[in-house]
Order: sequence, then structure tokens, then C-alpha cells
Amino acid sequence: MCSLALFPPPLAPGRATLCESNNELLSGTASGRPQKQESCPPSLCFPRESLKLHSRTESSSKAAFLDHSETLWMRSAAAWRDGGCTGLLDEITNSNTEVPKWLSVSSGFSLALLRWFSSFHGSMFPHLTLSSEDMLAEFSQVLNWSDCVVRAFAWHPHTDKFALALLDDSIKIYNPKSGTAPTLKHRLQRSVAALQWKPLCASALAAACQNCLLVWHVDPCSLSTRPSSGCAQVLSHPGHSPVTSIAWSPSGTLLLSASPMDTAMMVWDVASESCVPLQRVGGGGVTFLSWSPDGSHVLASTPSALFRVWETRMWTCERWPCVKGRCQSGCWSPDGSRLLFAVQGEAVIYAMTFSDKPAGVPTCASTGPQAAAAVADLSETTFNTPEGDITVGGEIQSLSWDPTGERLAVLLKGDPQAADRPTIIAVFKTRTNPIFELLPCGFVQGEPDAEPRLMQFHPNFQHGALLTVCWSNGRITHVPFYFLSAGVPHFGLGGSPSLPRPQEGAADFANQSLFTELLS
Repeated sequence: MCSLALFPPPLAPGRATLCESNNELLSGTASGRPQKQESCPPSLCFPRESLKLHSRTESSSKAAFLDHSETLWMRSAAAWRDGGCTGLLDEITNSNTEVPKWLSVSSGFSLALLRWFSSFHGSMFPHLTLSSEDMLAEFSQVLNWSDCVVRAFAWHPHTDKFALALLDDSIKIYNPKSGTAPTLKHRLQRSVAALQWKPLCASALAAACQNCLLVWHVDPCSLSTRPSSGCAQVLSHPGHSPVTSIAWSPSGTLLLSASPMDTAMMVWDVASESCVPLQRVGGGGVTFLSWSPDGSHVLASTPSALFRVWETRMWTCERWPCVKGRCQSGCWSPDGSRLLFAVQGEAVIYAMTFSDKPAGVPTCASTGPQAAAAVADLSETTFNTPEGDITVGGEIQSLSWDPTGERLAVLLKGDPQAADRPTIIAVFKTRTNPIFELLPCGFVQGEPDAEPRLMQFHPNFQHGALLTVCWSNGRITHVPFYFLSAGVPHFGLGGSPSLPRPQEGAADFANQSLFTELLS
């Protein structure tokens, strides 16, 4: 395991990453970036000024209406709906002239006891004291989610269309082959934290919102640009909000949802709009979900220093403690046999390998890993460039592994207050068979003053891998990595090249291995 010092240095200011060709990342001036490269979707831009943001929050809308008299029961019902048990007790306590004295006193005592318990519980799990917006920003896979123009992005697993959620709470669907770009809006569609298309389905899109889940059913053949809110299913469960992460099963039969406020992970049957809570003691909630491509396991992170890996046949789980902080992000290899994850406060990528399965043995019968191995150290590394020293590395925001298993993208937070510590995407070349290896590829950078916020690989790019990056200035670009996949047989002189091996001589950055199981 080596450091980022094996990577080529970052690009000079004013230059942006264009693509990878012949095992080398190519760059050009930001102004000279082509609007559409061959076989790539077009780039998009959503200026912040073009978005109509909400001028009034829902909680403050009462001030727009004249005050009128309501009965105690009406006020109590509204307090229960808006604030739960605490709101009800507070309403009864403040209505001491309308209720018996013993009821007002007992309600006040119960309210004080409940607040004391809540403060004690909050001291154990500090995230419970955050507002819904702050909680979504804290646990989102998007860097600086609360201030990001594009808050969520999702490629369709089988076609070239994608969906994105914007700062104004609208969801837009784009298909390069169609001139229609539907815009989805719903009164419950607030603070969208995640999007995911249903596998094996052309029309179903799940959205994780502040108070519920929405499952949109958008006919791909429809010419409507504003589908009715009746096209959305509303899935909600008491205490299960805000929703920070969702994950469809690879077969599309089940949908998982997670909330930091709820210790249970919800397993939804969308057709019947019913759910089964999977609850375990410890963790203080669930923040991030990732379903393995083979459907055998689910990664479930918590706000505390532990995460769980569930097997999906009997829905049992293994509990994995972390040393420093919570599991920030994770991704699976294409065959589901290996899990890579990052821990908050650490600059290390860890890997867990699930044992090989004998022929005829069900996927879920495999035994779990005994320990997690550190496969990459991304500690801060200083590069000497003609423009000055640039420091790259540090804490990891998110991970993304392309479906071929040959490119791994890592979003590094950097330091937004320091110009010489930029937020940047580090890309590795990877190989999973016959052994697991990591090799340096290079850094992905964009326009000046634009920082990466969110990234995702295209699930079906035919020429290698395609990384979609959402930037802080509202632009969405696509960086292609052109290569022949080693997992697919090719014939003739243009056969699939294997990953390069370390060679003696000149310092060839692309050929220096960061990690190999042969050396671990």
C-alpha cells in the first residue's frame, strides 16, 4: 500500500480533464472543452440564478393567515400532528386555563421528563439534535449538499437517460434521444437527498425526501413535460424521516430506505405500499445503504462508529465497529464479492472480501470476511508544480466503482478555505480477478473555481467507463475512460489489454501498483 505520491501531479489552473485514452488522462483548456464528445451524453448547466427557490418554509406559512379561535381538541390534534408527543404535552401545559389543573401540572412534569430524556439521548447521539436540513447535509453522499445546485443524480440502469434533483426541489429527467425533459414536482418533494431508478423497469424512479419516499411512475413514451403528482406513490412510516439513502434490490422487487432518526432500516414492497422494519440495537439510526450487484448483501452505515453488512436470504447481519468515526461511503465490486468503504476522519480505503462460493451453493451461504484490510492510503500529499505547491488527499466524501470493475473514483474533500488544498477526484485502475489490485490513474478536475460535489459511473457505457460529475457551479459533465474491459473477450489485434505491470526504468505513473493482494 502506497500513497498518492505515485499519482501524476494535478492539472495547471485553467485546464480540465477531458478523457482517458491509451492509459493516460488527457486534459485541455476549460474553454476548449467540447460540448459533446463521441458516444458521450451532452453536458448540462443549471445556474443558481435560474432556480426559483422557496421563499417561505412550510413551518412559517402560518403567519400568512389570520388568527382565529380553535377549540382545545383542534389545537391538540394539530400539535400531535406537527410535534408528536412533545407538541401535545406542550399545548396542554400552555392551555392551563382550559384544562383541569392536575392535567396541566402532570403534562408539564411529563414534558420536562421527556425533554430531559431527549437531551440525555442527544448527548449519546449528537446527530439527533440537528435539524432535518442539517441532518441531510451531514449524512448525504453529496459534498456540501445544503448549498449544492444538483443535490442528487441517478443514471438509469439499462438506458442512457438520467434523473437529477435540483436545489429548488424539482426533479428533471433527461434522455439524449428524446426532445422532452419531464420536470417532476410534488408538494411532499422537499429536500431530495437521493434518487434511484428501479431495475428492470423503464418508468419507476424512487426519491428520498425530507418526510417520505416518493416513487414516480413516468411513462418514457409520454410527451408531457409536467407529469401529474398523481403519478407518484407516497411511502411513509412514523419516525422514519428525514430519508437520507435508498437502495433497490437488483431484481427491483424490494426498496430499502434509511433515516438517521430511525434505528430501523425499512424494506418496502412498493406494489402494496407496505414495509417491514429491520431493527438492531446500537448505532443511533441508519445513514447510508448500498445493495451488492448480486443481491446477496446490503451495506448499512449508522451515525456512530459501526456499520452492518446484511445477508438478504435470512436477513441476518454482521456488526463491524470502526475505530475513529462512522462509515462514510462504500461500494461493491461487480460480482458482489468485495466491499470497499471509507471511514469518516480517515484517509484510508478499506476492503472486505467475501469468500468464494462453491458451485451449487447459494450466494448467501458464503461465510463473511474475518477482517477489513487497508488497500489505499490517501493521506495528504504535496505536489510541486510550476504554479506552486498543491496538497491533495485527506478525508474521503464518497466512492464509486464502475460496473466493469476496472475504474474506482474517490471524491476527496480537501479544504475549501485553502486554495492549495482543492476538492478533487482521484481515479484508480482496479482489477478484481484473479487477485485484487489498485493502480494509479490520475486526478479528475474541472473548470476554474468549480469543485466536484457528486459523481456516478454510467452503468452501461460500451467503450470502457463513463464518469458523470456534478460541479459546484451547477454544471454536469461526463468524463469517458476509453479502454477494452479485461472481463470481456476481444479478438484480433485490438484484443483486451491486461492492466500494466510495474516496470523498471522511467517513472511511469500509470504502471505503479498502489495495492496488490500478493503483497498484502
